[in-house]
Amino acid sequence: MTPAEHGAGEEADYRPLAEINVTPLVDVMLVLLIVFMVAAPLMVVGVPVDLPQTSAAAISQPQQPVIVTLTRAGDIHLREERVPQMALVERLAALRQEVGDAIVYVRADRGIDYGRVLSVLGEVGQAGFAKVSLIAEAQSPSAAR
Repeated sequence: MTPAEHGAGEEADYRPLAEINVTPLVDVMLVLLIVFMVAAPLMVVGVPVDLPQTSAAAISQPQQPVIVTLTRAGDIHLREERVPQMALVERLAALRQEVGDAIVYVRADRGIDYGRVLSVLGEVGQAGFAKVSLIAEAQSPSAAR
C-alpha cells in the first residue's frame, strides 16, 4: 500500500465522535464538592471557641443541628444558650423529645481537659442520643506535612 492510498483510507474511515465528554463535568462537580466541604463548617454559628484541627473529611449537617459547645472557661452551651452542667442531661432529654434521634455535634475548645469532654459526651449519651460527632477545624495543607 502506498502512502497516498494509506491517507485516502483514513479519510474514508473518519467518523465524528458523537459521545459527550464527561471529564469537564466531573472536574466541576469535584471542585463544587470541595467548596461545600470547606464552607459547611463555617456555616455553623454559635459560641466562639478555638477548635483543634483534624485531617478528617467534613460531614453534612441536618436542618437544625444540636450543638453542645464547651468554652475555654468551662461553660457549656446547648445551641446558643448557656446551660449549667447539672441541667445538661435534662435539657438534652427534652430536646430529644422534640428532634428525635438526631446527631449531636460537640464542639470543645482545644484547651479543655480531655476528661471534661468525655464527661459531656457521656451526658449526651445518657440523654438518649446515640449519634454524636466531634467538630474540628480542617487542617491546612501546610500544617499536615
